[in-house]
Amino acid sequence: MNGNVLEAVIGAVVLVIASFFIFFAYQTSGEKIGSGYPLIAKFESANGLATGADIKISGIKVGIVKSLSIGDDYQAKAIFLIKDGIEIPSDSTAAIVTDGLIGNKFVSISIGFESEMLKPGDEFESTKSAINLESILDKVIAGMIKG
Repeated sequence: MNGNVLEAVIGAVVLVIASFFIFFAYQTSGEKIGSGYPLIAKFESANGLATGADIKISGIKVGIVKSLSIGDDYQAKAIFLIKDGIEIPSDSTAAIVTDGLIGNKFVSISIGFESEMLKPGDEFESTKSAINLESILDKVIAGMIKG
């Protein structure tokens, strides 16, 4: 009987500690974007980019991808939510990049030099689509076969 009580107490302690770690991991899992303003970017391909992906400037998270859809011109249309207080020059470039060799995709904004800033609802004039590793490998293999 004492063995069962001891096992139950140890089990309860383990559950409390596990719950604490899960709560801590959730709280520190990334900066939340409470409020912000929308910006639009159109890409030839948004391959691998997902809703909720980070938007970074110089490696620092400044927003998230709010939604992805197909635009009237059949390009991938992304709506970003940028933190209030972050101003982005109008000639900046939004590029879909990979975190590491096969990591998650995120949007990296390269800051431009214009004094005019993008306003809520504005669209990036310059974008760069994600690099498709499969198509690059296909070209390399095709070149090896020909040569």
